[in-house]
Amino acid sequence: MVCGGFACSKNCLCALNLLYTLVSLLLIGIAAWGIGFGLISSLRVVGVVIAVGIFLFLIALVGLIGAVKHHQVLLFFYMIILLLVFIVQFSVSCACLALNQEQQSQLLEVGWNNTASARNDLQRNLNCCGFRSFNPNDTCLASCVQSGHQCSLCAPIIGEYAGEVLRFVGGIGLFFSFTEILGVWLTYRYRNQKDPRANPSAFL
Repeated sequence: MVCGGFACSKNCLCALNLLYTLVSLLLIGIAAWGIGFGLISSLRVVGVVIAVGIFLFLIALVGLIGAVKHHQVLLFFYMIILLLVFIVQFSVSCACLALNQEQQSQLLEVGWNNTASARNDLQRNLNCCGFRSFNPNDTCLASCVQSGHQCSLCAPIIGEYAGEVLRFVGGIGLFFSFTEILGVWLTYRYRNQKDPRANPSAFL
């Protein structure tokens, strides 16, 4: 059967949702691994990653069930949700790629000031204290404080990695956003195809 047929559309949609399932489990596993090895102690960060993983898993599950059963209602809601996710993810990815150094620095400073637990993780892992300045009366978990050495500020160290991380996140986001629009197209085409095993006179 040609690739435009019913079976090919079904198999492609199932494969795409299996990919989303693996990505969602990977996100949840990375969050659990970060907690287990003490790399991340911020419950907010972990909670966001796990929530994204669960949300993606549920979307993939709806799409997989809808594709296997050729369920019109599930496929419709799956298509709408995937389209909304595409719009949000494409916008965020473009924003990540378009940020200049000054905007990156401002964004990092806002995040630094609003997440105490993530700030402690960064200071401990990067062995630095303070963002642009450090008050000796503030708490810093970096090893340089315990050893009595002069600690570096965190802003220059984080700035070295921020651009690469944003480009990586933006690139990955763009890649998956195009897979999402592919999923919307596949779902739309698959919904409007008749199952060859069904009654030929039945309506879709």
